[in-house]
Amino acid sequence: MRASVLLIPGAWHKPTHYGLLVKELSDLDVHTVALASSGDDPATLQDMYADAEVIARAAAAIDGPVVVVAHSYGGVPTTQAFREVGNVVRIMYVAAFQLPVGESLLSTNGGTLMPWSRRLRQNGICDHVEVITPITVFYNDLDDVTARDAVAQLGYQSYASLNQQLTQTAWQAIPSTYVICEADNAISVPAQEAMARRADEVARLATSHSPFLSRPAAEAELIRLAVESH
Repeated sequence: MRASVLLIPGAWHKPTHYGLLVKELSDLDVHTVALASSGDDPATLQDMYADAEVIARAAAAIDGPVVVVAHSYGGVPTTQAFREVGNVVRIMYVAAFQLPVGESLLSTNGGTLMPWSRRLRQNGICDHVEVITPITVFYNDLDDVTARDAVAQLGYQSYASLNQQLTQTAWQAIPSTYVICEADNAISVPAQEAMARRADEVARLATSHSPFLSRPAAEAELIRLAVESH
């Protein structure tokens, strides 16, 4: 039985950001999820553990084997999501955080926010984060129209989700592939290469942090290869 694909967005991003990639994968059974920690209303944002539950439920609802493709922050709740292997046959980390137990996204940056983001509060209670320079950080190899459209779709991200520690590591039980994005301004190539050492396979794309927008056909080919191998 051919594996389905489950696409997990990164922080601030939504399933709509995957539109071009989904079109490139029109020959496959593709699913996306909206993370509970991202959205337009800061008051509704949940945490990393809620994201992990969303991802686990989405995979379990698919009848048959699944290749999970996680982007950026999405690698954290994906790593947390799978206590048992179940029907997930491979995890693909695309410029994503493939981390061990006890680490969080922010722990990789000394416990502080990245310089291109800022922490905000609404009415003193809603603790969330926004990106200050998204085009420079996420979309540096996109044309202006595509980049502006991507920025317009971005939401807020809960601060808690970035700071919560992993309690389990799916990649220790499930085969994984790490895709290094070589023109990434969000996660340095050396940092990606260090995380990629935890993966079973490593691939590289000459793209920004967002290959699903700048080179969707190239990312789709890597995903298709992963699907065909199971």
